[in-house]
Amino acid sequence: ALIEASTKRVGDGSQLAEQAGRTMEEVVRSVQRVTDIIDEISAASHEQSEGIGQVNTAIAQMDEVTQQNAALVQEASAASSSLAEQARHLEEAVAVFRLGAGQEARAARSDTAQSRSGEQHRLAVAKEPARPALAIAEERWEAF
Repeated sequence: ALIEASTKRVGDGSQLAEQAGRTMEEVVRSVQRVTDIIDEISAASHEQSEGIGQVNTAIAQMDEVTQQNAALVQEASAASSSLAEQARHLEEAVAVFRLGAGQEARAARSDTAQSRSGEQHRLAVAKEPARPALAIAEERWEAF
């Protein structure tokens, strides 16, 4: 009876040991799955971090380009203001040479006649020998 009880206890202990072994194997598999999931999360986090870094770089470049554009707009605005001022000064300087009412009519008729004979004038100029630029400038100045 003692041997039977001992054999039964050894058998029960052996079953408990096998069950504990299977449970440990399940725990190991579960731990491995959790480790794999954590590795995937870590890799995804790393990729997201790199993506955020690229977005930050792109935003910094956009900011730089925006600042450059703003500077160019300021330069264009200053150039426009300067050009407007120069145009005003030029208009004031040319105002001295404005024609009176009677002279405007003659100038308009002269412009019409010149446009009609423009082709003839160009042909005549083409046939003339070349003259130095200084002589032409002096001739125009005298006519002025």
